[in-house]
Amino acid sequence: MEQLPLWHEVLVELRRIIRATDLQSRRVVKACGLTIPQVMVLRAIADLGDVTVRRLADHVSLSQATVTTILNRLESRDLVIRVRSASDKRVVNARLTDAGRDILASAPTLLHEKFIERFNGLAEGDQSSILAAIRSVAEMMDAEKIDASPLLDVNQPG
Repeated sequence: MEQLPLWHEVLVELRRIIRATDLQSRRVVKACGLTIPQVMVLRAIADLGDVTVRRLADHVSLSQATVTTILNRLESRDLVIRVRSASDKRVVNARLTDAGRDILASAPTLLHEKFIERFNGLAEGDQSSILAAIRSVAEMMDAEKIDASPLLDVNQPG
């Protein structure tokens, strides 16, 4: 039996990663009715408390415009509310509602959260090797200039 070239195996592994993110997106929507970016924003609000769009955007590595769109959708579902700061009326914060806390309880662990936990368990040299290899793959696929957040979600809009 002829052995497949290594490039073939690399492409198969990349496809598996893409497929895993797609399946994760579907599981999250099915489990709690939210997209991965929506879950991430809700979790960030739960972690940070009352928070501005700018701080949320920085925390979840998304643009302020994207976070605003996500907040609009979450607010329309009564999962978050926007409140003016008591100390500075110009500042508007997002706040989790009871319904938002309830829906977060039904959200599964996200794929990138498992990855981070496992990655952090590796030796620093192994982490650096993985990063270097992934960067090389991104360059080979002309993807090094594509803006991307660490958010693992290939199909779901905010």
